[in-house]
Amino acid sequence: MMDGHYVEGLKAIADPNRLRLFWLLVQIDERICVAEAMDVLGETHYNVSRNLKILQKAGLVTAQKEGKWVFYTLNRKGTPFHARLLAAVKSIPEQEFENEIKKCRLRLEMRESGQCVLGPDSQEWAAIIQEKG
Repeated sequence: MMDGHYVEGLKAIADPNRLRLFWLLVQIDERICVAEAMDVLGETHYNVSRNLKILQKAGLVTAQKEGKWVFYTLNRKGTPFHARLLAAVKSIPEQEFENEIKKCRLRLEMRESGQCVLGPDSQEWAAIIQEKG
């Protein structure tokens, strides 16, 4: 019988929104919190949180709570299978997600000392998107 982590890993990235979220984590190679992902992807808290939990359950990302924020990052200690999934996702051309990368870089620049300090849909974020978006 096939090991379940293969199926879980493939199912986790089969959804377009989760693939987009995982791809973003792969490309920026930096931890991200739910609020930041919400602003970058334009998704609801429920959807982003659920998708990150599915990616975590599949062993593709890890979570670390710091104060009121939970930061998600790539699981660097995954199996060789997970490493191959990561490499496959990394091979998706950047032009497929240009807007997400631009927004993510802008959103991460809003951190103070490497920490997220703004919740989702803040006025500051809206102003930056209007100006540079």
